Amino acid sequence: MAQQHLDPTDPMAEASCGDALAGYLRAQATEFLRALRLHRETGGDGGAPARAKARAGDNGSQESVDAARALRRSARRVSASLHTFRPLLDTDWSEAIRPELAWLSGTLAMEHAYAARLERLLLALHRLSGAAVLPAQTGVLGGAGAPSDGSRTAGVTAGAQKAAAGDTGPPAHPAATVERGNLTVGAAKAGALLERQLTLARTRAHSTALQALGSSRFHAVADNIAVLASEVPLTPAATTADLRPLAGAAEERLTDAVAALPLVTAGNPYNAEALIHGLSPDPAPHPQDAPWHQVRLLLRLHRYAREVLHGDSAPVDVRLLAAGQALNRHRDASEAAAAAAQAARTPRIAPATAYALGVLHADQRHEVEAARFAFQQSWQMQTVGTPQRS
Repeated sequence: MAQQHLDPTDPMAEASCGDALAGYLRAQATEFLRALRLHRETGGDGGAPARAKARAGDNGSQESVDAARALRRSARRVSASLHTFRPLLDTDWSEAIRPELAWLSGTLAMEHAYAARLERLLLALHRLSGAAVLPAQTGVLGGAGAPSDGSRTAGVTAGAQKAAAGDTGPPAHPAATVERGNLTVGAAKAGALLERQLTLARTRAHSTALQALGSSRFHAVADNIAVLASEVPLTPAATTADLRPLAGAAEERLTDAVAALPLVTAGNPYNAEALIHGLSPDPAPHPQDAPWHQVRLLLRLHRYAREVLHGDSAPVDVRLLAAGQALNRHRDASEAAAAAAQAARTPRIAPATAYALGVLHADQRHEVEAARFAFQQSWQMQTVGTPQRS
C-alpha cells in the first residue's frame, strides 16, 4: 500500500532528503522552547506566580494549559520523527532522548486526562439518568461556555475554601460543580465517588508534572532540545537520503496493524463478543483494547511522517483525521470504563452506587464499540474511496 505514495506521477511524491527532516526537527524544537517559555511566564512551573494566583483564587490557568499542551505536541512530534527516521540520525543521541521525550509527554498528559475522564463520566451519568445537561458542560474542555450562576458560585466557594486551607493544587474541574438534584441516589453517589477519586488522581498528576518540570531530568531534556533547535545530529548519509521509504515503512506498519484488527466484528456498532470479559475479576485493562491503542499510536506516527515529508504544504487527509478521532474516542471511552470499574471495586459502597457504576461501565464499553465502528467506517472509506492512479 505504501508503494502508491512513491508513484513519480504523484505531485506530492517529490523526493525529500535530510534537509527536510532537519528543518522539521528544528521547527518542533523551537516550538518546544517557545511553549516552555510561555509555561514559565504563566506560572505553570509551580513557582511564586502560580502560588500567588492560587492564594488569590485566580484560576487563570488557560494559558498554562495551552503551553503544556504545546509542550506535549512538540515533544511527541520530535520523538515520533526520531523513531521513524532513526537510521538517518546519530544513534546514541536519538536513543538517549527518545525515552525522555516519551516520559515528559506522558507526565504532562496525565492531569488533562484525569480531568477529561471525570468530565466524560459525569456527563454520561446525567445522560443515563435522563437529567438535563447544563449548557456550560458542552464546552468545559474546550473553554467555551460559562457555568451557570449556581455552579459558578459553588466553584468559587470551593476554590476559596481550598485557598484558605493552603491547597495550591489544580482548580476543581467545572464538572465537579454540576447540580446533582435530578440524579438518583445511586447515580449521585457514584458521581461523588468518581469525583473524589479522579480529582485526587488529577491533583497528584498536577504535582507530579510540577516536580518533573523542576527536575534535573527535565532540564537535561530541555538542554537537548535547545541544541536541536540549532543543530540536528544527522548521519553523513542523511544529507542525500530519500525520506520516503522510511515514511512508507511507517505506513506499512500501520496497515499491517489495522489488518490484524477484527474489523468485520467492528462493522457492527455493538457486538456481544466485546462483553466476554465484562465480568472478569482481573483489574487489568480490557484485553481487546491493546491492539486498537497500538493502531492509534501507529496512525500518529504515520501522520507525523507525512508532516516531515510535505511540511506546511501537507494535504489534510480527512479520512486519516476521522480515523484518528475515532481512535481517540476509543481510548477515552476505554479509560473511562476502567475508571468506573475501579470505582465499583471500592469497599463497602452501597448496592445502588455499585449498580450505577456498573451501568456507567457498560455505557462506556458501548462507546468503545461505537468508536471501533466509526474507525471501521472511516478506514473502509479510505481504502475504497481513494482513486487509483494511472
